[in-house]
Amino acid sequence: MVSFRDKLVHAPVAYTFRDVIIVPGFAEVEPSEVDLSTKVTKSFSIKVPIVSSPMDTVTEERMAITLARLGSLGVLHRNCSKERAIEMARNVKEASEVIDSVPTLSPNDSVARALELMREYDIDVLPVVDGDGRLLGTVIKVDVLLSLSEEPVASIVRRDIPILDTAADVSYAASLMRESKLTALPVVTKDGRYLGFIRAEMLSTREKGVEPSRGRDGRLLCAAAISPFDIDRARALDRYVDILVIDVAHFHNRNCINATKRLVKEVSADVVIGNIGTYKAAEDVVTGIERVDGLRVGISSGSICSTGEVTGAAAPTLFAVAEVADALKDYGLEIPVIADGGIRSAADAAKAFAVGAWCVMCGYLFAGCDESPSPVVRIGGKLYKYYRGMGSHAARVQRYILDRYSPVAKHVAEGIEALVPYRGPVSKVLREFVAALKAALGYAGAKSIRDMWEKARIAVITEQGAGEIRPHSVEPL
Repeated sequence: MVSFRDKLVHAPVAYTFRDVIIVPGFAEVEPSEVDLSTKVTKSFSIKVPIVSSPMDTVTEERMAITLARLGSLGVLHRNCSKERAIEMARNVKEASEVIDSVPTLSPNDSVARALELMREYDIDVLPVVDGDGRLLGTVIKVDVLLSLSEEPVASIVRRDIPILDTAADVSYAASLMRESKLTALPVVTKDGRYLGFIRAEMLSTREKGVEPSRGRDGRLLCAAAISPFDIDRARALDRYVDILVIDVAHFHNRNCINATKRLVKEVSADVVIGNIGTYKAAEDVVTGIERVDGLRVGISSGSICSTGEVTGAAAPTLFAVAEVADALKDYGLEIPVIADGGIRSAADAAKAFAVGAWCVMCGYLFAGCDESPSPVVRIGGKLYKYYRGMGSHAARVQRYILDRYSPVAKHVAEGIEALVPYRGPVSKVLREFVAALKAALGYAGAKSIRDMWEKARIAVITEQGAGEIRPHSVEPL
């Protein structure tokens, strides 16, 4: 038996994103030439290597549809009934590739707020939705301009504008626009939940360089989170989704492994397993489960996760990715590794790629976007959105997510609730993230994510050094 002292003396260093930097390397291509395409599972590729987390304040159908349209992927959360999970998946699969995200108004928002959004997003019509996300109607610019600024939009909402459902094709949308003489029409699900707008300009031209993520059926790529212990739900979702994501806080568990061994034989969708955080966990998973199509890696790095603080157990994402990637390399396996947790910027994503990740999963990054399920709130003149960890008390009250955590921890909250700054449309967030990520790879001397594995060099940085590489010694304007 190893001595307790040796446990301390020979303990590995679990580096985090804050501990390291990317050492600049010889660049052979310009940032604009960097290729960010990657695989999210063995079968499915995405052009933008960023996936949204399956959290109930991050990813429902609106987020999933928008991300798939933009060449990325959203994983639908599971903190809901089986029927609601199926409804979300079906809505993604039935959605048009040309649905654009437009910010929403609540009936109590002011006319001044409506005008502010119209000018910011260069649009003449905005949707008004209730607290459940169902479309109540629209407001148009002429009504906004001719109304008092403090008046609520409920007084000018129009309910007679044509509405498209998710199954509407491009030609029908175009003909309806011509008939109604409108340049934008709202799209809703079968039960009236607002998804986005189809704009006239989008029907004739797609966003330059954007190729949607598609499944085997040619429709938008769809992924949904599941419990390894709910085979009935997995079978039901398997009819609609391309990817099933096992959603467990600590998957390296005999019961989880045995349950997943049975589950993978019952479904045809690709199965992503996680979360894991060590070499041994990866080894046990790939040797113990017949089919592993992807791995979700990282434990307790998320901004609203308190597992590390509550239990003392953690596998920070950077450390975890390196451990798992090495295990796969030693076994000669090419299984996509999704770095999950603690990724606050493109810089963090680039560091994850440097140690073996194929793509990254983010919750915080997307929680403040228009497409997340939470409403926008104004506090002290600033806009925020609500965000909560799936181990928080509020999330666990719904009870659908309880088995994400071990039975021992069921009476202990392992997440918090918070407000995050409002960020606007996810398309804007992705554009900025992609631009910064391409620059980061360029600095590393890499022309692709796979190239990053070979060429990127990492250096450990001191706390003083971390302060020095940020803006300092000045008064910011």
